[in-house]
Amino acid sequence: MTVLSRNSLPLTPAPTAHVSLANRYESLLNGDANGIHPWLAEQLSLTHARPDDLPDSMDQLHAWSARHATQVAADHAEYLEQRRQGAPRRYFANRAQALWFIQQVAPTKAVDGAWLFGTLRHWQDPRFHGLIRTYLEELGEGDPRCNHVLIYQRLLSRLGCLEPFELDDKRYLQGALQLALGLCTDDFLPEVIGYNLGYEQPPLHLLITTHELAELGIDGYYFQLHVTIDNAASGHASKAIHAVHQLCPTDNAEAFYQRVRHGYRLNDLGTDTPTLISRFDLEAQLMALLARKRVFGQFMHADRCRLQQRTVNQWLADPEAMPAFLQALQAQGWIKRGQDPAGSRWWSLINGPGAPMFGVFNAYEKQLWHDWIADGWQTPQRRVPPGAWEAELNQTLAMPAREATADIDTLLACMAGKRHALPDGLRATRAYLKATGLAQESPH
Repeated sequence: MTVLSRNSLPLTPAPTAHVSLANRYESLLNGDANGIHPWLAEQLSLTHARPDDLPDSMDQLHAWSARHATQVAADHAEYLEQRRQGAPRRYFANRAQALWFIQQVAPTKAVDGAWLFGTLRHWQDPRFHGLIRTYLEELGEGDPRCNHVLIYQRLLSRLGCLEPFELDDKRYLQGALQLALGLCTDDFLPEVIGYNLGYEQPPLHLLITTHELAELGIDGYYFQLHVTIDNAASGHASKAIHAVHQLCPTDNAEAFYQRVRHGYRLNDLGTDTPTLISRFDLEAQLMALLARKRVFGQFMHADRCRLQQRTVNQWLADPEAMPAFLQALQAQGWIKRGQDPAGSRWWSLINGPGAPMFGVFNAYEKQLWHDWIADGWQTPQRRVPPGAWEAELNQTLAMPAREATADIDTLLACMAGKRHALPDGLRATRAYLKATGLAQESPH
């Protein structure tokens, strides 16, 4: 194949018709690449004037990656020392904020590795094997215990966060970019390589996120996994650099590397993780929750349920009354802020299988109430012990022994988007490994 197959395309594409990122994301998940080339070219054009931290020469990439890893390690050590000296958590003030974040990034995590999907067709070319290996490891090589998308889905399930969560349209940008790159790999190969180079360098926020989720009693194995598997010594970060050198054409290296840099900068489009986390507003989230629920609850309460001379139905019928409703709950003594929520009557109404309002609020919504009521009251830490995730994974039912047998195109169709996390996709992944001879032998 020709690596620079799109040199003739214009650097400044014509604007594409407006389609919401959420709709584009869903179309791409279903394999619909209609109009995706101009959209992807348009996104890349946004990177041309952006700076990056890549070295001027490809020959310096290994040294650059090593410096990055060293700096992240030093910054993490400094963070841990600050925590030992009593500093508060840097990211998550409470568990509700952590659950909010986990749901905010779910569209991206649901397509983990998708930008490399298009490399699977090139299994006969050894130059692609590092990229293919990276993608297959994202898929857990067909093992349901190791598939990254399934790991994240299990996390959402355990946290009670599987229900659709209303997200800002921008939350779908990175997932759409990853899917688009995976469907347009042959035309955008240098950009795919560059995006992969950026995505696989372990950032500091992964280390901090893993640490703080564990403190809040949340299994951060998904995030920890990406710290270890992306390591710069022998992991995905190292394979990413190797791919740059392996697939660089000898006759046009400078133009190739420039396109690699544009792909690398795609990682910076959208909102970075620390900024996203900082945008969480507990009271605003609670108000939004009440706005959603009042529509369904305004006719559901008996008139004997009164707060400050108004029935609950009357409170909920007025969309402007929600701040006053919260004040009335406190004035009536139903909520005692700054104390253990278990001591508030309101909490006993909404939490527990015998609660009168059992099922009205999902796990995330109850966490919002809990943390708003607590308001600084120190919830006892429920830190997840290292390796706790292993017990759950070991209980995962083994996939049926029958393996998929089909031509490569059929297998690839089952490995696209997030279909690889379904039973047929897991079987197809194992069959692909067998058919291509790319299965990795275990130590012996």
